[in-house]
Amino acid sequence: MSVGLVLVSHSAKLAEGLAELVAQMAPDVTLVPVGGLAEGGIGTDYDEVVAAVQRADSGDGVVLLYDLGSAQMTAELAVESLPDPDSAVVADAPFVEGAVAAAVAAQGGADPVAVAEAAAAAGAPELEEAAEPGEESVHGVVLELSNEIGLHARPAALLARSLTGIEADVSVRMGDQEADARSVLGLMGLSARKGDQIEVRARGAQAEQALRAVTELVERDFDE
Repeated sequence: MSVGLVLVSHSAKLAEGLAELVAQMAPDVTLVPVGGLAEGGIGTDYDEVVAAVQRADSGDGVVLLYDLGSAQMTAELAVESLPDPDSAVVADAPFVEGAVAAAVAAQGGADPVAVAEAAAAAGAPELEEAAEPGEESVHGVVLELSNEIGLHARPAALLARSLTGIEADVSVRMGDQEADARSVLGLMGLSARKGDQIEVRARGAQAEQALRAVTELVERDFDE
């Protein structure tokens, strides 16, 4: 089981489309899209959101994401009405980017608070911290992508998840662009395709283990 996600939108089609996208990166996470009014118009329906939360909860809790302000209010009211309001969290995060980050975190076994934090962090700028004197040296490896779709959606999610539990700071560089290896959106932003070379760099107590995990994943073509 894992934390379930409820995607609250003013548009049913928007919520459903986002759920379809996110499912490619987190196949084991329960995703419940909910949007629009009962009669088919644009808006959010409190009763439908409550029902969606109940469907999404498999026992590990639920995180709700929303598209616009009034959807936030509906989501918060729905959580407050639950028998156990602590079982669900409304994430203050960008709708698309937050949903992707939340789903990857949930797929990795994170609890509701950590899933919500991952969603929120998707909208924050990534700051590179300078290494302090005496810190672990940086290890690196250059890999060539041979899978058909390159480093997009599902492969990016698999790469990020491959580092779960590994104590290391890992980045992926292609050309003059660099991304945090644990950020699915950052990895996708590299636009790395089949035949491209990426440089994976790791620093920390388990840097070599991190490089092995990524190398093995790339060499087996992300299990495609």
